[in-house]
Amino acid sequence: MNTILIFRCICIAVVIAMLIYYTKRKNNILSALTGSITGFLALTLINRYGALFDINLHLNAFNTIGSALLGIPFVLCLIILKQI
Repeated sequence: MNTILIFRCICIAVVIAMLIYYTKRKNNILSALTGSITGFLALTLINRYGALFDINLHLNAFNTIGSALLGIPFVLCLIILKQI
């Protein structure tokens, strides 16, 4: 099976799981906004200072949207995938 197809299916499943998580929270809009901000800040910090630790994540559309939707876990998954 194609690896890109598997990766996209996993991404879609995670997006659905995060949307379910955000809707079940008490303050769902505040929770989603906090997750988006922390994910984007984590991506920006890794982009800016990741070279010190040999981590290179670019600010492209996929990474930015993924970190805004999924937050810090998405950024951590990107770091793990880059190290493999």
